[in-house]
Amino acid sequence: MFRNSKNSNKEIKKGLYLVSTPIGNLEDITLRAINILNKSDYILCEDTRTSKILLQKYDIKAKVVSNHKFNEKKNLPKVLDLLKKGSIISLISDAGTPGVSDPGSILVNECIKHKIDIFPLPGPSSVTSAISISGFSEKFFFYGFFPEKKKLLDEDLKRLSRLDTSIIFFVSAKKVNKIFPYLKKNFSGRKILICREMTKYFEEYIRSDIDDIEKLNFELKGELTLVISDLKLDKKSSQDLDESDKRLIKEMIKKLSIKEIINFISQNKEISKKKIYNYCIKLKNEK
Repeated sequence: MFRNSKNSNKEIKKGLYLVSTPIGNLEDITLRAINILNKSDYILCEDTRTSKILLQKYDIKAKVVSNHKFNEKKNLPKVLDLLKKGSIISLISDAGTPGVSDPGSILVNECIKHKIDIFPLPGPSSVTSAISISGFSEKFFFYGFFPEKKKLLDEDLKRLSRLDTSIIFFVSAKKVNKIFPYLKKNFSGRKILICREMTKYFEEYIRSDIDDIEKLNFELKGELTLVISDLKLDKKSSQDLDESDKRLIKEMIKKLSIKEIINFISQNKEISKKKIYNYCIKLKNEK
């Protein structure tokens, strides 16, 4: 529901503001963000209950309007009308930057179409926070959430596996263990950083080789940020399995695990772990 509201001391430009909010710790907010939110006529947010915790902490009293993926299209005409009339509207998500794996892009594109000014307010980001502590390449590709369909998931990861950059994913903690087999298949030989509860009291960072990652047994809730290391191109990645290697693997696969085979072959030959893994999977699928 929208109501006209009056707010004094508006020394800011009229338009739409995309305001980054804390990803965990409520103190991770900029002074400018607090100022803009205070001077907004309306604040569009995903979950009013979540946002009000932040707004109450900083005594922000602007009108709050629910704006999530299920109603953002319905809200569009009224929001655009208010913006055209000179209202100052801020868009926030539950955490981080609006429009980045969160609602916002539909409204932004409509504002562009109608020549309404849009202003970004930089701030907390789980993407840049994760890459900064990863120890991997600073060149990265941000993917976002994994698709639900297994075929699309496999196709996308296969394409991404060719990128020589770090790769960042978002995933629900409840789904992460189901994702690991796909990561092992496509990113064998690379490393992974799993970021959990970032900036909060129980924050945790798990580092592992992709091939060694096991099922996570902690309390599964919230969202995780995963960072896959960049692809290391070296001599090993240029060699293929020869016929003798393939015969050996065919014998070994009857008695040993894929991990044991990878360790044995890669120690004795300059062959990438990913090529060994893919050949093992091919043999298993032929059974």
